Amino acid sequence: MRNIVNFNTKWAFTKMATEIPSEMPVLWDFVNLPHTWNAIDGQDGGNDYYRGTCYYAKTLDKMDLPEAERYYLEINGANSSADVYLNGHKLAHHDGGYSTWRVDITDTLERDNLFVIAVDNSANQTVYPQVADFTFYGGLYRNVNIICVSNSHFDLEYYGGPGIAVTPDIRGGDADIRIKTYVTNGKLGQKIKYTVLDAEGNTVASAEGDDEATLEIKNVHLWHGRKDPYLYTAVAELTEDGKVLDTVSARFGCRTYRIDPENGFILNGEEYPLRGVARHQDRWGYGNALLPEHHKEDIDLICEVGATTIRLAHYQHDQYFYDLCDERGLVIWAEIPYISQHMPTARENTVSQMKELITQNYNHASIAVWGLSNEISMKGDEDPDLLENHRILNDLCHEMDTTRPTTIAVVSPCSMDSPYIQIPDLVSYNHYFGWYGGDTTMNGPWFDKFHERWPNIPIGCSEYGCEALNWHTSKPVQGDYTEEYQAYYHEELIKQFFSRKYMWATHVWNMFDFGADARSEGGENGQNHKGLVTMDRKYKKDSFYAYKAWLSDDPFVHLCGKRYVDRVEDVTRVTVYSNLPEVELFANGVSLGKKTAPDHFFYFDVPNTGETQLLAVAGEFKDESKLRKVEVFNEAYRLKEKNAILNWFDITEVEGHFSLNDKIGEILSTIQGKMLFMGMFAKLMPKKGDSVMGGFEMNDGMMQMLGGFTVLRLSGMIGTMGINLTKEDLIALNAKLNKIKKPKNKNN
Repeated sequence: MRNIVNFNTKWAFTKMATEIPSEMPVLWDFVNLPHTWNAIDGQDGGNDYYRGTCYYAKTLDKMDLPEAERYYLEINGANSSADVYLNGHKLAHHDGGYSTWRVDITDTLERDNLFVIAVDNSANQTVYPQVADFTFYGGLYRNVNIICVSNSHFDLEYYGGPGIAVTPDIRGGDADIRIKTYVTNGKLGQKIKYTVLDAEGNTVASAEGDDEATLEIKNVHLWHGRKDPYLYTAVAELTEDGKVLDTVSARFGCRTYRIDPENGFILNGEEYPLRGVARHQDRWGYGNALLPEHHKEDIDLICEVGATTIRLAHYQHDQYFYDLCDERGLVIWAEIPYISQHMPTARENTVSQMKELITQNYNHASIAVWGLSNEISMKGDEDPDLLENHRILNDLCHEMDTTRPTTIAVVSPCSMDSPYIQIPDLVSYNHYFGWYGGDTTMNGPWFDKFHERWPNIPIGCSEYGCEALNWHTSKPVQGDYTEEYQAYYHEELIKQFFSRKYMWATHVWNMFDFGADARSEGGENGQNHKGLVTMDRKYKKDSFYAYKAWLSDDPFVHLCGKRYVDRVEDVTRVTVYSNLPEVELFANGVSLGKKTAPDHFFYFDVPNTGETQLLAVAGEFKDESKLRKVEVFNEAYRLKEKNAILNWFDITEVEGHFSLNDKIGEILSTIQGKMLFMGMFAKLMPKKGDSVMGGFEMNDGMMQMLGGFTVLRLSGMIGTMGINLTKEDLIALNAKLNKIKKPKNKNN
């Protein structure tokens, strides 16, 4: 029988070795898995986290293993390439940091054994990802096991798969369950017994045969997303002369779905809007080396917000998290890290990572689409090799899985007439109008235009969002990184996206703040702060509750602005979110009235004198906060960029004239602004072909997007281009801008 022995404890670890040790090192550090060497330096900014080869070593007495005929080392995640050595012999190499892979160690095992695993996350041109807006944490960051099996066993080596594939076919009220198994070293006379169990463990169907069988479930109980995530279990037993040699099992769900270009996601014949979030797998202080309780906390928070879907970006996630998605009924977009920058030298790696993704995850009821790539056209969308790579991946997905469609996440500047958006079955765009240029009102109309142009292509939004930290203001504006602007942004996007049912899915970027060591924005370097929840999972930003008001059936009321207490205005706007029909707000016990809001967003004007205790009441639910009148704005609420030469509040502004705090596009709309651009201002503007913003190559679409940036904000991002502006440069430029009048028809 199969035994799985956890192999996580007491690994010796070092960054300093230059060769494989011949005996157990005594001077290395000892760590338990899961482990990453970038848990700290991958989240603190500076884009200087360690990328290279590190070594893990561990001894094993074979007598400590269960007796078996064959032994496999199972590695569930080694980022991003790894080599396995046993007793000085190199047994395997693997490229791809997010999937399971196994190594047959049987013939090299001795009584006393030394395992060494060399893990490498250094930059190269053959393994994805290499360019992306997140940290590529190195390490053995998921479980490592030893699997002990009979000589004849269900396959363990084919792309890390489970050795069993289950395909339900719904026929009216019944279902045919096709189960295919893969046996290594099978022999004549061996048989496979198949059993299907219901959620309570009762046998509902059984059969005996060879490597494939079809079983029937009468009156099938459907898996219906969050409403009813019912799961069956398929069990396969390999037997010989009545003795069970090996057993594998897989949970599965019986469901039908289709994605309609007019009506969105249809689950079991019913419209089932996919409105949710994207998720990265890391967290503060742990990097990507998560424990089960971390995954559980993440799924609990995602369910609390009311999401029906998760985009699991930008790589294969832990099997435990996919299991949780099955159990909770989340509909999942699963993808490989073919991201940002196409590498002609890495096509083989996209194919192998896609084979691993599908082989290892085929049985998950939650997974609805396979993602081919993300923002891959940063350097253009007409490269013949890029297009061919996508066609190969698209065909591969359909060959390996006839039940699921393919999709891509398209970078915002990419034309909707691009040839590569015609390749997959579905399309989604990453749009940030209202954060990276443009304004919030542009989002919905853009999708209407796409839908009109391509009425038969289902279209969704795979990323949208804006950053927020613990900065606050009563006059939020784009680019200020305040919690208030993020709340405003998401209020607007919710109303635009959720009213367009043709959008097959929408995914907020991101559910959680995540590590991006190259980032230097918002006053806290090393993170992307677009999350609805902070990276440590300790604080739910106000925008979290905006989604909860629209998506969750669990009644609640939430007073926004709890971290924004000190306010200077005499009357201040207070926002309340609730999924209940009516909210009453009390200030120091005095009712300010009751309000209804079909959009779930309730706004109250509150007199601001002295200290005010606020109480929001919706039905039997209550929430409290407080205000305090101050004469001078509390500087603790004002964004201060780390390492910034100038912050926006240090800039001289002249009423009716431009400054560094104005948008580039508005400045260039004036004759004097264009003239200034031709001189000193041109130093700020990237040229076509320049690499900007983490790998994008400047093109016409990007130029248009940058028009929505303030001059100051752009100046803080061009350090990656080798342009270093001094404080004097910026003050001189601001002085010139102060002399240019704003057009009278502008609403300033």
